[in-house]
Amino acid sequence: MSSAVHRVRSRRRVRYGVAIALTLVVGLTAAVVGVLTGSFQASPAEVASALQGTGDARTTLVVLGMRMPRVAAALLIGAALGLAGAVFQTLARNPLASPDIVGFSAGSATGALIGLTLIAPTASPAPGAWIGGLLTVAVVMLIARSAGVSKERTILAGIALAILLSAVNDYLLTRAPLEIARNASQWLYGSLAATSGADVVTLALSVGVLAVGIAVVHRDFRAIELGDDTARALGVRLGRVRLFLIVIAALLTGTATAVAGPIGFVALAAPQLARRVTGSGGIPLLASAVTGATVLLVADVIAQRALAPLQIPVGLLTGVVGGAYLFWVVARGRR
Repeated sequence: MSSAVHRVRSRRRVRYGVAIALTLVVGLTAAVVGVLTGSFQASPAEVASALQGTGDARTTLVVLGMRMPRVAAALLIGAALGLAGAVFQTLARNPLASPDIVGFSAGSATGALIGLTLIAPTASPAPGAWIGGLLTVAVVMLIARSAGVSKERTILAGIALAILLSAVNDYLLTRAPLEIARNASQWLYGSLAATSGADVVTLALSVGVLAVGIAVVHRDFRAIELGDDTARALGVRLGRVRLFLIVIAALLTGTATAVAGPIGFVALAAPQLARRVTGSGGIPLLASAVTGATVLLVADVIAQRALAPLQIPVGLLTGVVGGAYLFWVVARGRR
């Protein structure tokens, strides 16, 4: 019996490793395409020279100043959204629970817009996005608690709040000066076009710290997957750990939103794609992060190249794919 269990576990580990490796290969391929192609053509040798610091000024500017930061930002933002979605879906035990569905993305966008349109138009939107996301968490939890805590009520409260905050975001745009409103509107679509090296540093530090926070409570997180009663029996302080994970996921969402604006679908679909590809019983955190990073990078490359020289905001593309994904989930649920 033990040998059979060992073989099953070994096959699962092999499948998990192969799935991660293949996903990384797809992401690496998309990164190469993103760096080499575009309106400015650069050969692999010219890109290599730019990376080594020996290329001409124009190639160096395009590769190191524009394309590499955009690729790195797509990977980090996708990983952040994948992790956030994995946390939400595990805690809610619902494949439709994600930051963009339950209102946290909209709350982060509202906080950032308030900062951009009413307080400091030239400042970074990151503090506003973090504060907006955390306040949204607090409001959703209060609404759900006042109605009697349940996962379904929490999700419904988040959806209602997301609709309200979307209206607030539209109102803020109508009250902002024309130039600020134009820039904010483009940001609200979800775009990586203006990503800089400083944004990549901010993302790397923030996502790294928050990922460590999830790793600290990883054992408790896995216990929660087995059910609340089982987690309590294993000594998990369920309320504290759940609140801690929700705050971490909200901060991950706020970090991603601050740089690229609200990007839908990735946090929703990446954990489910990772679970199916790896064959895991629960939602795998590492695979969700890798899948989210790859999905967003591939989507951004397609958004840049599909209608070139016109570039589509990546948030619009992921929104279209996300709508089709939701239809598929509903149809599959009926069957």
